[in-house]
Amino acid sequence: MELRHLRYFVALADCRSFTRAAERTHVTQSTLSHQIRQLEDEIGQPLFDRIGRKVVTTEAGELFLAFASRALKEVDQGIAMLKPGGGNLTGQVRIGATHTFNIGLIPECVALFLARHPTVQIRVEELAAEQIVARLRAGELDIGIAYRPGGPTDLWFEPLYNEEMVLVVADTHPLAGRKRIRMVELHQQRLVLLPGYFATRTLLDECFLACGAEPVVVAEMSTVAPMLGLVLRMPIAAIVAINAVPKAMSGLQMIPIESPTPVRTPGILWQREVAQSAPVKSFAVIVRKTALGNSLRQDGPG
Repeated sequence: MELRHLRYFVALADCRSFTRAAERTHVTQSTLSHQIRQLEDEIGQPLFDRIGRKVVTTEAGELFLAFASRALKEVDQGIAMLKPGGGNLTGQVRIGATHTFNIGLIPECVALFLARHPTVQIRVEELAAEQIVARLRAGELDIGIAYRPGGPTDLWFEPLYNEEMVLVVADTHPLAGRKRIRMVELHQQRLVLLPGYFATRTLLDECFLACGAEPVVVAEMSTVAPMLGLVLRMPIAAIVAINAVPKAMSGLQMIPIESPTPVRTPGILWQREVAQSAPVKSFAVIVRKTALGNSLRQDGPG
């Protein structure tokens, strides 16, 4: 079934005449008749009754007409939006993002989006992952940017990429010169980590348990910025996502961790079976492209 079949079908159903429908669609009557027969053959039942020169829809044709008309309307609106001057989106996009993504990814995406769609209103809230989930369920957010939820959820999670976590130390720390470090080597190392109610902390605790390491957690902080500030002031280390370390922040070294490597998956959270507006869909496209581009730059060539 092709788009032209639907256009011919809707035209004939509206005009109830092969002559007028052929004129509307700019084809010959024989071409129109042939296309309608192809559509009826594919569907498996007649869509029109031919009574002399009159044409009327069958019961099946009348039922199919509503769906065909709706499909053509959606396609035509989409085509119009993509034409020059037709893509001036309006409306609002309500975004919830965790602190890590609010540092760099979200500002970059919002800037790109507003440059293309300046008439759309953007509202960004920095929230904990649990709050994002609750606000999405309540219909108070359109889209969430966070890490994969730790347990079952009724929301749809669209993964963007996998992100390795790194050990962050000050330039003066004894480990600052290391190219890589095994998780077991963090046994009895002094660390500042996220509190236990964070899914990331659960992930790290599982990694420590797997390799038999027991670090000395000297402090717990709920956001990354003060953790890094503490690392700069004391001979301790932190384990954070690469994206969480501001590029402009000097005096810090990031060391890859292995055996095992703690990995988190950032992604987009949506409500299931909720029709998203055109601005929300467009913003999601920018998030996908930007996140993927950033992850490729971090991985480097090869």
